[in-house]
Amino acid sequence: MNAAVKPDTVGDAVFGRPDERELRDRMKKELPPDTFKPQTWRVIWFLPLQILIWGGLATILLAGLPWYGNLALGLLVGHSIGCQALLAHEVLHGALGMSRRWQNVFGWLGFGPFVVPPEFWRKWHNVVHHGNTNAGDADPDSFGAMRRYRTDPKQKKFTRLAPGSGTWYSYLFLTYSFTFHAQLVLWFQARKRKQFRGFDRRKAIRQSLFCVAAWLVLGVVSGPLAVFTVLVPFMVANALGQGYILTNHFLRPQTATNNPLDNSMSLRSHPILDRLHFRFSHHVEHHFFPKMSSNKAPRVRAWLEQHHGERYMAMPHSTALKLLYSTPRVYRSPTELVDPNNPERVFDLLPLQQQYAASNR
Repeated sequence: MNAAVKPDTVGDAVFGRPDERELRDRMKKELPPDTFKPQTWRVIWFLPLQILIWGGLATILLAGLPWYGNLALGLLVGHSIGCQALLAHEVLHGALGMSRRWQNVFGWLGFGPFVVPPEFWRKWHNVVHHGNTNAGDADPDSFGAMRRYRTDPKQKKFTRLAPGSGTWYSYLFLTYSFTFHAQLVLWFQARKRKQFRGFDRRKAIRQSLFCVAAWLVLGVVSGPLAVFTVLVPFMVANALGQGYILTNHFLRPQTATNNPLDNSMSLRSHPILDRLHFRFSHHVEHHFFPKMSSNKAPRVRAWLEQHHGERYMAMPHSTALKLLYSTPRVYRSPTELVDPNNPERVFDLLPLQQQYAASNR
């Protein structure tokens, strides 16, 4: 791990305070008991999403619509696939209860289209990411610290793909990067990192290849219509998920403690989209209580805003996306981002806390 963020203040903002366990205990005590109970009934939302996905694909293939009609349906299918993954994310954390076998069934529905087997997602996301959030180079979902790029300068080219690099092709990153990054973790990181020790990587690779085969079959069956049944849905689904995932952590400091108030950020999304996307915007809340159903997350947000408004950070979703594309992705220090291809380009993360803390709304 690179150097830790020491407890420090910027105005009233406090960083590096190791009180995450104390905060969890207080919230469990002060919030209604049903806040943390599994909400199994919410699994019913898979039904309309499945109807939209398969109904949309069938209509594209059979109805003979003009291209703009097929495009609209492709966008709808992709959005539904993305929403389904956000719900499956809750299922695989245990927020909806159910046995592990049934969780895997819905995990396949949600993450199969992204070429991510459920057991792999559990290990990668639930264990390794949640256990090492923004912790130096230990978090598999981070571009890490500058020392990685000094050790292996060839990796600097990879950062040019990412938002904030300024390259034209970085604006396509969201449309494929969830699946792309998942394969990098599976094929390379899971082979080298000790956190994946004991994980059946070969089985996960076979399962991933099965998912790829399913997409290929759909593409062959679709013929020229594969643009609308495969390409558009795949890109939209990836962009929807990454539009949240990348903004949840990439604009936050690296910390020694795994405190969600320091290493994670929530978003303020349009109320309708927030419900359609299963309140994935409530990400600090999720990292405090990964097994909490997202329909209860607003209670946690309200508590954090009331009791720790100077520390709780949630910016408008559109603002977070703009900042994502205007800032570098590598950490020069725990609180500074730097472009490894242009080391003079540095961005200080701490002032964002003052600007977007709940207490300043």
